Amino acid sequence: MRNFNRKKNQIREITVEKNYISNAHGSCLISFGNTKVICTATLEKDIPSWLKNSGSGWLTAEYSMLPASTTKRNIRNTKFGKQSSRSIEIQRLIGRSLRNIIDLKKISGYQFLIDCDVIEADGGTRTVSINGAYIALGLAVKKFIDGGVLVENPIKDFLGAISCGILDGEIFVDLDYKEDSRADVDANFVFTKNSGIAEIQISAEKNTFNQDSTVKMISYCQKAVEKIFKLQKKIIS
Repeated sequence: MRNFNRKKNQIREITVEKNYISNAHGSCLISFGNTKVICTATLEKDIPSWLKNSGSGWLTAEYSMLPASTTKRNIRNTKFGKQSSRSIEIQRLIGRSLRNIIDLKKISGYQFLIDCDVIEADGGTRTVSINGAYIALGLAVKKFIDGGVLVENPIKDFLGAISCGILDGEIFVDLDYKEDSRADVDANFVFTKNSGIAEIQISAEKNTFNQDSTVKMISYCQKAVEKIFKLQKKIIS
């Protein structure tokens, strides 16, 4: 049985403290159960050189985990002078997920920098980061529209992410660390509210999976992510 008698298709309790970092243009501390991530969004009047004179803006993301975020101390990236391959993979996921729902032409000449810092990890850090990053981005956009820096809202859709897995032949949504560590199949899904699926990541950890299981995982997660969309709308508006 799951912790706190949580149902198989039930996501963990979500809490969000918006404007958590006073210096950020948009920020929040987002928690899914015991997984906690600080997400910030910063707008800079600067774009990559390869986008100069293109009429487009850009959005990119960075992801990291604090040393004490895991039970065994996590080694800082700076110790090796470079980011871990896992951090690079996750921040690329965050960046491309958000670029799916933002009209880069409407931030021409500007770049949004998204930072996601995990302060406590109990499973699903990449999906929690995406959910929090969307909120931070939405708050920053609202601030710049109110201040007249942005004329139009560049955000086209809601974006939500959730983990999923198969344990002992059963599908579970939003895995905590104990569940994730013993899952036969591990998956992450990124959804938009209106325009479709942004990303699917599924890995056979101990056993393979079939098409029927994939369809069921998508269906369960699509229903669960609606709660995330409602929360995001409430916080940003």
